[in-house]
Amino acid sequence: MNFMNTMSRIPFNELLAYIPVLATVITCYFSVILARATLRYVAATDKGLALAREEFEREWSPELHLKIERISSSDARIVVTNLAKLSVLLQLLQIRKITFMVPFERCVLNEPLVGGLTWTQDIGKRLISCTGADFDGQIAASMTFFASGRMFRTDWFRFHIQVERGRILRLDPSNIPARRVRVLTNREGAERRRDFVQDVAAGPPTPKLPDGTPV
Repeated sequence: MNFMNTMSRIPFNELLAYIPVLATVITCYFSVILARATLRYVAATDKGLALAREEFEREWSPELHLKIERISSSDARIVVTNLAKLSVLLQLLQIRKITFMVPFERCVLNEPLVGGLTWTQDIGKRLISCTGADFDGQIAASMTFFASGRMFRTDWFRFHIQVERGRILRLDPSNIPARRVRVLTNREGAERRRDFVQDVAAGPPTPKLPDGTPV
């Protein structure tokens, strides 16, 4: 009875004034729920996009594998395998001793290599000229190639070779993991790794004066 009397004493206008406040509270509550659901959806979408991008890069990023195998005591062969789906254009083969920082032997190429296929070439004379008549140690080989408008270079693949009196007695790959290919240049020009560009050039860079004029 007292409650009914109290309700009858509350003006009807005050009840109407509380309705927008209650609606605002309910709207804020549902807005928070929707915001949390949106954040969870965005997080799930970002993870899906990251996985899709990683899979795309894994399938379409250029990746070459180099192997030097002994054919006979006087000849050897290099086998370049394109592990990716993307076709590449082989540009430069470099061979050096591990003790030398500068590549000793360079072979300029212009050979297309379709994804999933291999390219071979005999390099017995080049190996002997690189190692000398008598050598027992490690050599390394690297390939520079062109793909998707950019220049790439593989890591140095290492091999243990034993040469005696100009005859190849042993040639085995070393179990050292190699890094992924590195970008040398793109359509806009050379990237930050300018030292790699100079490394694969035919000769040392031309010195320049402070004003940019060649010496």
